[in-house]
Amino acid sequence: MRVLVAGREGQVARALVARLADHQVVALEPPELDLTDDASVAAAMARARPDLVVNAAAYTAVDKAEDQEALAFAVNCDGAARLAAAAADAGAPFVHFSTDYVFDGLKGAPYLESDAPSPLGVYGRSKEAGERAVLAANPRSVVLRTAWVCSPDGANFVKTMLRLAAEREELRVVADQHGAPTFAADLADAVAVMAPRLLAAAAEDAAFGLFHLTGSPHTTWHGFTAEILAQAATRGHRQPRLQAITTSEFPTRAVRPVDGRLDCSRIGQVHGITPADWRQSLARCLDTLVANTPTRDTPTGPAKENSV
Repeated sequence: MRVLVAGREGQVARALVARLADHQVVALEPPELDLTDDASVAAAMARARPDLVVNAAAYTAVDKAEDQEALAFAVNCDGAARLAAAAADAGAPFVHFSTDYVFDGLKGAPYLESDAPSPLGVYGRSKEAGERAVLAANPRSVVLRTAWVCSPDGANFVKTMLRLAAEREELRVVADQHGAPTFAADLADAVAVMAPRLLAAAAEDAAFGLFHLTGSPHTTWHGFTAEILAQAATRGHRQPRLQAITTSEFPTRAVRPVDGRLDCSRIGQVHGITPADWRQSLARCLDTLVANTPTRDTPTGPAKENSV
């Protein structure tokens, strides 16, 4: 199987390259693959001649998007649709990652794929528009909504908490935003499981369309942090005090959904994929990170790099 992955240095892209190592994988990012440029996309497709295209590239700076709306839409909507259309022209199925930020978080229960999106900010609007554009451009597309993405690579919440735990006596973390951590390796596993059916299926097959996939069980940023600190302590890291705060005590430029829980039952029914226990995935991530100390400075609220 020949696979073109849009994105190379991102968390999900790196996990995909590792998981699909037995296949012919070409992972590209600008300038080799610029989703905002028709010629660049065409050249990348001609080079890779893919059987499957996976879009792991996105504009994910949630707060900056409020002031960079045109750029967010150029990548997350127009660029994603451009790549999906190119995949369709090549006869290749397309996998695209989206986010819980397409919802406003006011449902009070986990969101189904059939629930109407209602994004609160530019980032969420750009991703929701991208979902519609991708499905219109390539009927053999899977749009995979996820949330709170972490891995041993890149900048993310786990690495930030480890660094702050080494620096501070107390961490103050938001406890009234609900969701589920999702590890990039588990998303890559899901793509690998889906791939054989996607390659063989016609557009009308139930294998295509919208799906939700996050880790399990649901938690809060505070609950996630508590587990990070507890597991890190067993690996020799210091454990500071952890204090719960409210969203109002941690203001951000963009409004986040307070309850972005996603119902992941459909992907189990259609593809046989069960959400991974993020606590076990966290343990594997920490085993990789145990000798490293993250250096990027990020606030103690939701990390800006969590979404795709």
